[in-house]
Amino acid sequence: MKKFLSVFLAASLLVSMTGCNKPDDESVVSGAPATDEAVSSVTPDESSVATTSSTESAVVEDIPEVPYELGGELTPTMIANSVLHEGNQARLARVIRKLQAGEDVTIAYLGGSITQGSSAGNELCYARLTTNWFEEQFPEAKINYVNAGIGATGSYIGLHRADRDVLAHDPDLVFIDFSVNDTSDRMAINNATYEGLIRKLWSYETAPAIICLAMTQENGTSVQDEHSEIAIRYDIPFISYRNAILDVIDKGYIVWDDISDDNIHPNIPGHAVLTKMITNYIQGVVDNVDSIGDEEPELAETDANGMKYQNAEIVVPGDARCTATGVFAEHTGGFGNFGNPWLARVSGGTEVDGGLEFTVEAQNIGILYGKMVTKGGKLDVYIDGELVKTIDCTFPGGWGSYVEFAEITSFDEVGEHTVKLVPQSLDDAAAYYVSALTIS
Repeated sequence: MKKFLSVFLAASLLVSMTGCNKPDDESVVSGAPATDEAVSSVTPDESSVATTSSTESAVVEDIPEVPYELGGELTPTMIANSVLHEGNQARLARVIRKLQAGEDVTIAYLGGSITQGSSAGNELCYARLTTNWFEEQFPEAKINYVNAGIGATGSYIGLHRADRDVLAHDPDLVFIDFSVNDTSDRMAINNATYEGLIRKLWSYETAPAIICLAMTQENGTSVQDEHSEIAIRYDIPFISYRNAILDVIDKGYIVWDDISDDNIHPNIPGHAVLTKMITNYIQGVVDNVDSIGDEEPELAETDANGMKYQNAEIVVPGDARCTATGVFAEHTGGFGNFGNPWLARVSGGTEVDGGLEFTVEAQNIGILYGKMVTKGGKLDVYIDGELVKTIDCTFPGGWGSYVEFAEITSFDEVGEHTVKLVPQSLDDAAAYYVSALTIS
C-alpha cells in the first residue's frame, strides 16, 4: 500500500524515511507535537508492532512554519501533528470506492459528550460536519449517519453498547473517541475494553474501517498514549487533535478559550478544526485510493486480558434474561441519554425483599447504574446467592447525575450465573436507576 503524508497537500516538502527507535534528539519524539525543526510521524512495518516506541518513524524535515489563524486552513505542522498513526488504509479505501460508486455507506461515531456534540450542537459537531463533508464529496452516494455519542461514557460502556448503538446499523466506517472519558485511575479496565472494542468492531461481518481519535483537556490530560499504543498494535489510523491543537496554543497562535468554552469540550470553532483534521486525512486516502491495496492486517495476537471483553453486550429492560424486577420497573423517561432504565424508589425504613434478577451465561459481569447528585443510595449485588459488592450510587456535589459502570466479578470461564440487585433501606427516599447488566 502506498504510504503518504497529507502534509504534502499543503507544501512541497523534503521527506526522509528512516527506520529508528525513539531517538535521543528531543526534537523528534514519537507521539509528541511537531516542532519547527522536525515532525515525528508513525508508520508501521510489515508486521504488527507492539508499542509506539518500537515503530518505524518517518522524519519530515523543513516544514515551513506558518502561523495558524482561527477558522483558517490547517498549517503544514498542524497536519503533520494531527496524524499520529497513518495505519492500514485498505478498509477505508474500500469505503471510498463504495462512495465513488454511489452506493449506500453507513458512517458511525462512537464516543462521549464531544462526539454527542456538547458545546457545538447536533448540526455543528465534528460528527455531523464530517458526514456533511462526505456528502459534499460524494453527492451520488447515500450516506447513513449514526451518532452514537453519549456524554460521560468511556470505553467500558462504549464497548458494551456497541452492538446496540453501532453494529446494529451495519457500519462501513466507525470513528472512536474516549480519550478524555477514560481515566488513569481505571486504566487497566479502560485499556482492556478499548482493545475489546477495536476487536469487536474489526471482527464484525461488514468489516468496517476504524479511525481512532484523541482529544484533550486544557491541561493536556488525555489517555492518548495508552489508546494509540493499542491502535498502533492493530494498525488502526489514529488522529490526534490533542497534539495539533496544543502545539498551536503553545506557539501563541490561539488560546484555549478560542476553541473551547470549558476545560474539555471543543466549541463550534473547535469542532470545525477537528473536522478539518479528520477530512484532511481522509482526503489523502481519496487522492491515493487507486494505489491502496486490499491487504489488511489480521487481528493481532493478544493476551487473555485483550480478549476478555471482545464479545461484550448489555441486558436491558425487555430482555428475557431479566427474570424478575421486584421493586424495580421500567422507567420510560430515559436516563443519561442511555435509554429507558429500570427504576426503584425506596422510602426510608422500607424493607426491600425483591430486586432485579437475571440469569445469564457469562464470564464477566458488571452493571451500568445511575450515579446521583441527590437521592442516591446503596445497591447490594448478589452473584449466585452471595453478596459480592455494594455500590454507592451517590454523587453529592457533583456536576450532574449520569450513567456509571461497575465491574462486579469475573470467573475463570463462561458459565450460567444468577445476578440480583437489591436497594438498601435508607433514612430518606432514594432513587435507583439501573441502565443495564453488562456481560461478556
